[in-house]
Amino acid sequence: MTRRAENPGAAIVAAVIGLGSMGMGMARSMKRAGLDVVGCDITPTAVDRFVAEGGRGAAYPADAAKDADIVVSVVVNGAQTDAVLFGPQGIAATMKPGAVFISSATMDPAVARDLAARSEALGLHYLDAPISGGAAKAAQGELTIMASGSRQAFDRARPALDAMAGKVYQLGDAPGTGAAFKMINQLLAGVHIAAACEAISFAAKQGLDLVKVYEVITASAGNSWMFENRVPHVLAGDYTPLSSIEIFVKDLGIVQDMARSERYPAPLASAALQMYLAAAGAGMGRDDDASLARLYAQLSGAELPGSAKEPQSR
Repeated sequence: MTRRAENPGAAIVAAVIGLGSMGMGMARSMKRAGLDVVGCDITPTAVDRFVAEGGRGAAYPADAAKDADIVVSVVVNGAQTDAVLFGPQGIAATMKPGAVFISSATMDPAVARDLAARSEALGLHYLDAPISGGAAKAAQGELTIMASGSRQAFDRARPALDAMAGKVYQLGDAPGTGAAFKMINQLLAGVHIAAACEAISFAAKQGLDLVKVYEVITASAGNSWMFENRVPHVLAGDYTPLSSIEIFVKDLGIVQDMARSERYPAPLASAALQMYLAAAGAGMGRDDDASLARLYAQLSGAELPGSAKEPQSR
């Protein structure tokens, strides 16, 4: 693991593909560290916002990446990463030979291995580097990055990694290993959120003071990081998406696919996935993942703060 460097050097050009809540923070962190950063997003207003802050913008991924030493892709999944690299406006054909592509999407390890092989066949370096920490850590340059790839890929990516992350775990030279580590994290995160939402809704069904439940549990052995982080959303009745239900429909779906291919039983992940699917089917897919508590409340008749509100989006 490494700590961020203070000044990787202004001569290094980095492109960020995807300026959502994570990608924008990552782009800002690299710019703050002295890199020359070009941002690209399907939403023009996101690019405009980054340009207004002193960054550079590009309308298409290929334009953003053509002069870049480092490209950081912060899209949703493997299919979108494939499109960024090899789609109609893909960057693989325009990137400089020897440049490094840093893939931060959550995906099946087999997909990461395939994308790496195709990229490396074109003379590019590929770093399988999923991220954890949320938008706040991205904005601070304090992400956890779970990375695997060749020594050359790490060397080329180092200025960006040090700018974006508080911890960079070097997990081996084989792309796909970083993706596998991320899926273990997502299995735990998805199950822990579901458990936290089940517990706080069950407490509501018992007629307990939910603020006091939060105080007691966060000081007790039953606490988890997810309980401590997500239950305040429930107490506030605020399901504005910081991490959505659909994220865990996707990620726990990947976990299930991986487990099935290995003939590995994953009953807790499977049960949690069914709850996320139910919440998405009830119209909460784009709402915060703490909306599982609302689903439990609807099923049981428990009353939560703001539980009378309709789901924010379908």
